[in-house]
Amino acid sequence: MTPILAADNVTVAYGDRTILADVSLSMRAGERMALVGPNGAGKSTLLRVLTGVLEPRAGDVTLRGEAIGNLDRKAVAREIAVVPELVQVPFAMTVREIVGLGRLPHDPPLSGPRPVDDDAVEAALERVGVRHLAERDARRLSTGERQLVFVAIALAQAAPILVLDEPTAHLDIRHQVEVMQLLVDLNERDGATIVAVLHDLALAANFFPRVALMRDGRIVADGPPATTLDSGHIRGVFGVDPALVRLPLGAS
Repeated sequence: MTPILAADNVTVAYGDRTILADVSLSMRAGERMALVGPNGAGKSTLLRVLTGVLEPRAGDVTLRGEAIGNLDRKAVAREIAVVPELVQVPFAMTVREIVGLGRLPHDPPLSGPRPVDDDAVEAALERVGVRHLAERDARRLSTGERQLVFVAIALAQAAPILVLDEPTAHLDIRHQVEVMQLLVDLNERDGATIVAVLHDLALAANFFPRVALMRDGRIVADGPPATTLDSGHIRGVFGVDPALVRLPLGAS
């Protein structure tokens, strides 16, 4: 079966500094995978390569078997929705208007929002649980509320692949769990393919059946969390005593 999204022997470098070194990774439609590793491991860079934002120095990235560099950005956006690491909203927009930006890849030029776009926005607000915030100024939201709104933008985009960079950064435990439960539901109920960069190993082990572990621009382990996040990898990659890292039973 052709992977829905794949990187084959990808290398990214800035001058003499190698960020990704000969990385290969493929995802089947409907998979849910977390990318974990220490700071500077290359996780966010790999996401930018997989989404076509960054062109690798060497290697290939394919979307449904086609080179992603051959596709225009709107075509990619109809297939891949990206939730970036938490950012500030720079100007006054309501939450409904912000979420409506997710429909841009589907809007015919100059036509404005259609009923189908309005329906998609309302459905995204409801699914994420932020409809009560629809008329609020997005700049006035709490950190947790704002992160949920960015997930709603991606849902309104209606892309089959959802890519998230640190979706739980700066969130309290309740909002972390809410975001993770939503991702599980989108994957299991809607069939969305999900890849997320996470720092929290417990969240990765609890909510993702596949975990890819990165270090120094390479993938050093890829598989179920019980094997990827075993004691040897935690000690070798993160340089900490595994006893200090609380993970679910079976992933220790």
